[in-house]
Amino acid sequence: MAFSLYSSSITFPVENSRVPARVISRLTDDSAKPSVRIPSDSPTKARFVARRRETVTVQQLQRPLSEYMSLPASQYSVLDAERIERVDDNTFRCYVYRFKFFSFEVCPVLLVRVEEQPNGCCIKLLSCKLEGSPIVVAQNDKFDASMENKITCDSTKGNSQVQELASDAVIEVSIEIPFPFQAIPKQGIESAGTQVLEQILRIMLPRFMAQLVKDYQAWASGDTSRQPLGTGEI
Repeated sequence: MAFSLYSSSITFPVENSRVPARVISRLTDDSAKPSVRIPSDSPTKARFVARRRETVTVQQLQRPLSEYMSLPASQYSVLDAERIERVDDNTFRCYVYRFKFFSFEVCPVLLVRVEEQPNGCCIKLLSCKLEGSPIVVAQNDKFDASMENKITCDSTKGNSQVQELASDAVIEVSIEIPFPFQAIPKQGIESAGTQVLEQILRIMLPRFMAQLVKDYQAWASGDTSRQPLGTGEI
């Protein structure tokens, strides 16, 4: 079994965030003052949620896919050594996408645990740290995040030569709205944040599944080196 997240530099245009242009212009003007002030003892929170399911068909080789999916986490290939660090047998540190949210650069660093399950595994987020622009780093104690990615093979097809791999992922983030954004309607921030998460899943999951199949093919053909297959590039 293999595990990977990917990194790239991605910009999400402001015009796609549904935030009025006149509001964005105020954010870039240091002299502008927000029209709405939120009391510091009553922070407003924004919530972003994204879900995606990705499936891929797999031609079984000399060794069955179900056996590959049953490998203990200690035998997982991390796929992209430049972006994944193995902490212990079941825990990994992952450097995800570097992207821009409005004009701020964000790079999430995830600590995840891989739990073995029947016909696959579940990747769960243990903690998340934000790197990037100073205003982004300042939010590290002001947000909560959760993530699960369940990876399974279809065991109902028995000994069929063609099997199906599926990845079901959900990401949820709840964050206090930083001061520079308090003039923007909450729904605009939530819309922009959700678009960012959805775009990450749209890019990440297909590539993850493609490398998963490639790793299975190497393992099924007798390659037990479990060497990384990727370079960290999108």
